[in-house]
Amino acid sequence: MKIVFVGGGTGGHFYPLIAVAEQVRALSVQKQILEPQMFYIAPEPFDEEALFANNICYIKSFAGKIRRYASIHNYTGLFTTLIGTLWSLITLFRIYPDVIFSKGGYASVPPVLAAHLLRIPIVIHESDAKLGRANQLASKYAYKIAVAFESVAKQLPIKTQEKIALTGIPVRNALTLVDVSGAKQLLGLEPEIPTIFIIGGSLGSKRINDLVIAGLPDLVSFANIIHQTGKDNFKEVDLESSTVLEKNPHLSRYHAFAYLGSEPMRQAATAADLIVSRAGSTSITEISLWKKPAILIPIPESISHDQRTNAYAYAKTGGAIVLEEANMTPHVLVSEIRRITSDAALSKTMSERGAAFANHDAARIIADELIAIGLSHEPAD
Repeated sequence: MKIVFVGGGTGGHFYPLIAVAEQVRALSVQKQILEPQMFYIAPEPFDEEALFANNICYIKSFAGKIRRYASIHNYTGLFTTLIGTLWSLITLFRIYPDVIFSKGGYASVPPVLAAHLLRIPIVIHESDAKLGRANQLASKYAYKIAVAFESVAKQLPIKTQEKIALTGIPVRNALTLVDVSGAKQLLGLEPEIPTIFIIGGSLGSKRINDLVIAGLPDLVSFANIIHQTGKDNFKEVDLESSTVLEKNPHLSRYHAFAYLGSEPMRQAATAADLIVSRAGSTSITEISLWKKPAILIPIPESISHDQRTNAYAYAKTGGAIVLEEANMTPHVLVSEIRRITSDAALSKTMSERGAAFANHDAARIIADELIAIGLSHEPAD
């Protein structure tokens, strides 16, 4: 059996694919079948270590990004997508997989179109509360459609409803196992004060970084700070934080990291009393699985069509509050962090209500369906 994974560009697209691949391997052992050959087709590998760890073969492809605004790059993006579709036709014909699993994003479009032309079964997953453009196209050809929000089902034609399954969002095994013992000591944090874990998404957020740096003297006065800055932002944040906290007696309470892999991320999440995060659907699901209260700062609607909708959908559970970037100041951020962490009853309530959002079995449900399709698939003549 052969399974091809497509989609990428961000961790929100890539890591759910890895979560499903983990479960494909586990179910293969459980069902006593040969482990499927797995391939990841995308312009970039994103995380080569994760691919290697799961026996996934990376195949480079071509895909053009079509922006939501008028730009000359849209013409070049369309041309690249056409080239990528032809390239994907050749690649998929050579592999001829039994099933394609797509997480959406511009990188998924060429291989999905090619799979449709080759009559290869396509399973898609939409993580966000709004249907993305790539998955809107792919839904026309999909054999099965997995969604994380009920609102997405209403955005799809009636004729596709029987294909839709509400699965939740796949999360890697390492991030679902939160061990509460010894994390603060392991990370060198002061145990008697709250710990704030600040995540700007897999690529980091300069806007959030700037807010944190501006409010840093106030933050370290009452809390430990674990701050994932993003690889491209780390040097700037490291320099600015060193300057801001140069003579501060609580300098040791601030811990900045360019990027956290799954194990350090798990440790940071375990130690945290509050998460400050962007509102990507995967990030929200991880926060829910971690059972932590959260402050969500969505990317503005003009830049991201989904994060604001995701944030407010999750906030309805009571597990988070939403702070709009346009209205954000360092004082507002610090005040909300202090308010939540100083109220034990509020923190507990937010943790409990947010925990009900995620489905722990999402990756397993999707992996089981991929295997079932793969076992039953007969290549077209």
